[in-house]
Amino acid sequence: MQQRKDEQEATAAKTTLRLLEKTVKDMLVDQGRLVEVPYTATLGDTMNALVANKVVALPVAAPPGQWIGAGGSMILESDKQTGAVRKHYIGMVTMLDIVAYIADDDCSNDQTTDVANLEKKMMVPVSSIIGRSFEGLSLWTLNPNTNILDCMELFSKGIHRALVPMDSQMENIQGVELVESASSYKMLTQMDLLKFLKDHASELGEILSSSIKEIGCLNQNVYAITDRTKVIDAIKCLRTALLNAVPIVESSNDFEEDHRQLVDGKGRKPIGTFSATDLRGCHLSALQTWLPLRALEFTELVSRSPLFAPKEGVSAPKKMVSCQPQASLAEVIEKIVSKHVHRVWVVDEQGLLAGLVSLTDIVGALRVSLLSKIDVM
Repeated sequence: MQQRKDEQEATAAKTTLRLLEKTVKDMLVDQGRLVEVPYTATLGDTMNALVANKVVALPVAAPPGQWIGAGGSMILESDKQTGAVRKHYIGMVTMLDIVAYIADDDCSNDQTTDVANLEKKMMVPVSSIIGRSFEGLSLWTLNPNTNILDCMELFSKGIHRALVPMDSQMENIQGVELVESASSYKMLTQMDLLKFLKDHASELGEILSSSIKEIGCLNQNVYAITDRTKVIDAIKCLRTALLNAVPIVESSNDFEEDHRQLVDGKGRKPIGTFSATDLRGCHLSALQTWLPLRALEFTELVSRSPLFAPKEGVSAPKKMVSCQPQASLAEVIEKIVSKHVHRVWVVDEQGLLAGLVSLTDIVGALRVSLLSKIDVM
């Protein structure tokens, strides 16, 4: 009996090891071409590109020799035959960069002025707002030969995406680089990694059956806005804390609660989610109208917008996605991939916030568990 159990465990261990031999290249088999924007594109043009391609970040391309890349990076696209440099990727612009710029208080704290300046802000070149979020301070590449564990190490540090040179001219074999030259690139994201791991769930063994609390990916620090917070103030909250999304909680009877600021969400009743991604599909005229609205009302309007139609069968995140601390890692990953969200709010039996689980939390906890499993093999 024991011998059979040992044989089963050995077989499972070998299966997991085979999965860990997979590389970044294996995760990009079905990935389409890289979508980018030129450095001269306006912020309005960039938001239109985000909407058209249903993405939340885009690399910014410029002529070679004129710019220093984000974080001192030198990511170049060159001709495959001659090696001549065609363009230089100078950074990545995300919705959080755009939110940070929209919420900048350099003009005025007056709401009317905020709306009046929005059109002017949308005309600035996208190159001028790179690096307003923490992730935008650097631009990363992952060699296509990088194994899954090394890829997970990068994504466990809060990096959400990296460019992948499909025919690297550099001598490095695998890993992360700030200097790269290739004739074409693709983009790999945390979501791509989780989708790949979900598709290979049987090869991960019992790890996915662990609860999010047991495996250590439950983050108990959760900030929120209230149902009385206005859109412009919610945007400023995201900017201040460099958050991509916050839960919307029922307001307290405490008359001293400031609805213009983030509040401690733990133990509060969540009723929705306000995300930087929600702003992606807002035309300028609509955004000007919606800034004075309450964030909860705004999310309800956005959820009915045709701009948030499903992509490839993925449902638009119209409802708050949540789970309980006892939920298995497999269950949470399923929700993230099927609902195409980047975090799941964790609630207790009374439906009150107990924390959150982000893609970064999941990747980090999975990596630690896989390394522990390898150590005992």
